[in-house]
Amino acid sequence: MSDGKMLWEIKLGVLATEAEAKQLTDQICHLLCPNPDHTPPCPIPWAIGLDSESEMEPERQEQYEDIREQYRIESGDTAIRPPDKP
Repeated sequence: MSDGKMLWEIKLGVLATEAEAKQLTDQICHLLCPNPDHTPPCPIPWAIGLDSESEMEPERQEQYEDIREQYRIESGDTAIRPPDKP
């Protein structure tokens, strides 16, 4: 790309229910494109995806262990455990 642009991936891990994760995804979509009916092209082309923990490779799951630990400490909920490793 001649204008210096390149593809970036911005990662965001959240500990949430499926409904909360989908709602957050919708909010991010609205933040990136407040007017989905605008004339193309998008000023900043983007795509969004949603993966559950069970869909992640073990290495990716481990990247978010600090979020699980933070939740355990702050909530006192010891039921949140890392997934079983294959």
